[in-house]
Order: sequence, then structure tokens, then C-alpha cells
Amino acid sequence: MANNERTTCLVVGGGPAGMVLGLLLARAGVEVTVLEKHADFLRDFRGDTVHASTLTLLDELGLAERFEKVPHRLMDRMMGQLDGGTVQLADLRRLPGAHQHIALVPQWDFLDMIAEAAEEEPSFHLRRNAEVTGLIRDGGRVGGVRYVDRVTGEEHELRASLTVAADGRDSVVRDAAGMVPRSFGVPMDVWWFRLPRHEGDPTGGVGRFSTGHFCVMIDRGEYWQCGYLIRKGSDTALRAAGIEELQRRFAGLLPWMADRVGELKSWDDVKLLDVKLERLRRWDADGLLLIGDAAHAMSPVGGVGINLAVADAVATARLVAPALRDGGVVPRPVLRRVQRRRWWPTALIQGAQRLAHKAILGPAVAASPTASTPNPAAVPMAGMLGHPDGDPLTPAPAASLPLPMRLLQRFPVLQGVPARLVAIGPLPEHAPDWARRSPEQATTPR
Repeated sequence: MANNERTTCLVVGGGPAGMVLGLLLARAGVEVTVLEKHADFLRDFRGDTVHASTLTLLDELGLAERFEKVPHRLMDRMMGQLDGGTVQLADLRRLPGAHQHIALVPQWDFLDMIAEAAEEEPSFHLRRNAEVTGLIRDGGRVGGVRYVDRVTGEEHELRASLTVAADGRDSVVRDAAGMVPRSFGVPMDVWWFRLPRHEGDPTGGVGRFSTGHFCVMIDRGEYWQCGYLIRKGSDTALRAAGIEELQRRFAGLLPWMADRVGELKSWDDVKLLDVKLERLRRWDADGLLLIGDAAHAMSPVGGVGINLAVADAVATARLVAPALRDGGVVPRPVLRRVQRRRWWPTALIQGAQRLAHKAILGPAVAASPTASTPNPAAVPMAGMLGHPDGDPLTPAPAASLPLPMRLLQRFPVLQGVPARLVAIGPLPEHAPDWARRSPEQATTPR
């Protein structure tokens, strides 16, 4: 491979935004190259929720049959387990359209599926082990990137008519461009770890809330992917207490998991997710556009980050493809149209996340966890986010609930509101006509 090459559109980052954008532009006939830093997509920190809006997009792209072959689970209700019992927070069965659910799927499987479909387009190229080290500038314009092949150590330059940064919340491209996002304070970080899943466990997902405790567990079939919230900046001090502290806390919060917390042998088994909530004032420069977490890092609240990033990619492809199709430069006003379209749903969702941080999560992680281990008989099995009929759920007494939760229980129709906000979002994007395929077309190499 030559050290100095050229493509029409260069996408940095092989996450949901980058891969979907690459697929869509390739279907427009645009020469597009995606640079992915790693050899594969296998990273535990990546989210697992594919929401109804993204499932609809997959239908439009002719990828529904492929997705069905990817291991996944569906959830149609969102539940929370409090100390007093379970409360239903959202009913996705009230959603419009064909997908009245959210899919839980390991993101690496999702990205492999998108990559497989994209690589069937002759103008798509994915380069793995490609670590971006800097930007190429032509005067005041971004003209591509420099990157290193992490296998050979060889340095490369790749020039492009448009460079799109989709390289996440710690974007190298954003830093190289000197763009600094506005940061909104967050009260928590997340410990991320795995525990075995046993037959008879809840299905779909688990949300558990208590004084000083907050955890979410994602059902990945053979194991649980667990997220346990801690106060922002407290990781070092808590780790000093030993892994037994996490074992004690988790067993006390979820007694039915007490028989397996010993699988956490050391802190090497627990990764820290540094939670950020940020947004750039401007998402573009001459020759450069930022989308997804590179433009607006999201909180884990609602699990909406993947779907917001995918929506950014769809809007970007629709707006920039006409100029790129002819190999031309995308004018700054066109790049700014991407931000204008995607800014208000981003700001709205981040506003809701900030409210949740302030009203719910902040007080929860600031409180001291209960020192004693609850009696397992007194604490029902944790609430399932998605569950079949017959799962053991004990409703929480209405009098013990905050007013918003009481209203959701008294008027179930209201549960369609949070369901729509989470699973569809305020501005769902649909595939352009030129990117749509029938299932037969989508499975036939071009």
C-alpha cells in the first residue's frame, strides 16, 4: 500500500456512526474509506441497545434478515427495581410501527454485520489497525489525515475531499483540529464488568435502584454485562478498599447474584467508564465534520448514544452525498446543515440526561450505600427491562413512589411517552431512497 493515497470521503472511527455513514455513502457511489484503530470491534465499553428507530433503518436498508441472524434479545418494557418492589417505567408495546421493542445485541456483532454489508459495495474500504496521528492541512483546510499501521508501524497519509471524525468521546481528530467541547458536569462514573448468567435468571436486562446504589445489567446470553454506578472521581479511593468491597456491595444490592460475585477475582476484572456529557459549539471546519460522540458525548442514561450517532450518520450521508458523488469539495454551508438538523434533538436529549443526573443519579451515588446486606427473602428479584409473562415481579406500593412514577402507574398510557423518547427519539432519520435495498438486493454482492 502506498504511503500517500487519496479517497473522496475519509471516515475516522469504525463505531456505529462511522460504519453506517460508510455504508450509506458507498451506496451513493461515493469512494469512502473508514479507518478503524483496532483489529476488530470487540470492546466491552460499547453499548448494546439498538432502538426501534435504528431497527426501522435496518429494514429500509434491506438488512433486517441479516440482523435476525445476529444473536440478540428483545425488550418491550422498561422496569426498575426499587427497595419496595418493581415499577414499570415505559411500555414499548405502545410504540407506532413494526418495532415495538429495543434489541439488546453486542455492538461488535452489530458492527460486523454493517461492515459485511458495506464491503459488498465496490467503493467502500475499511482499514483496520489504522491509528490516526494527525491532520493534513492544505492552507487553512483539512485535507485528510496521517495514520500509522499498528501491525507494521508504517506511516501513511490519506487525503480526502471530506474528513469525518466519528472517533468517539476522546476524538483524536477533534483534538488535532483544536476543537474543545463544552462539558456539562456529571455526578457518576461506571464500573463495567461481567458475571455469569444462570438458567432461571431474568431475561433482557436488569435495573436496580437503592440508596447509594444504582446498577444496570445487560443480558448477553451466557453472561451479564454489569454497570455499577459510583460517584464521579471516587474510583481510586474505592479500589483501595479491595475487590471485596464491590463484591459486598453487589451482593447486598442483588442477593440473587451473591453466589457468583466471587468470579470478580481482582480489580483487573473491573473497567472504569469515565462518563462524559459534552457538546461542541461548532461541529465543522473547512474540509472536516464531526458526528456522534466526537461532536456530542452522551451519558449512558437511556442508552441512546448508539442511536443518536446512527441518526447523525444518516443525516450526514443525505446532505453531503450529492457533492461527494462528483468528487467535489463539500461547502461549509452544507456541513453546517448537518449540525443544524441534528443539534436540537441532541440538545434535547442531553438536557433530559442532565435532569436525570441532577434529580435521580446524583443523589443516588452521593448517598452512602446501606452497610448491611439485605435479607434475600425481603428483596424480590430485580426488575426486568424485558421479560416474558410469568417472571416474578412484585409491584412497588404506589404510596412509596415519587409523583412522576405514581402517574405512570395510575395512567399506563403515559408510559408510551418515555418509550417513544428513548426508543425512537425526537427526530428519527430515515434512509435516503438511493440507499434503500430490498432484502434480496441487500444480500446480493454488487
